[in-house]
Amino acid sequence: MDQSALAMMIAASAAFIFNFPFGVLRAGTKTFSFKWFLYIHLPVFAVIPIRIGTGLSYWSIPVLVVFSILGQFIGSRVGRRFSSR
Repeated sequence: MDQSALAMMIAASAAFIFNFPFGVLRAGTKTFSFKWFLYIHLPVFAVIPIRIGTGLSYWSIPVLVVFSILGQFIGSRVGRRFSSR
């Protein structure tokens, strides 16, 4: 495996991991509220330095966005499941 593929795997995993707990938190808030907005956008400030630090180009951004959305989506599903019990 070459360095760029490893860097992409690390960055994509980090995007997912950083967004998952924010998705859990977002599940318990009112849609389009200020907290909801923050829970969606705050992880971006953690993913950007990881992309830059791993040396990935701008072409990696769509992949990182997909993994961020997956983290938010799966996190919100988990959050809803635990809040309904």
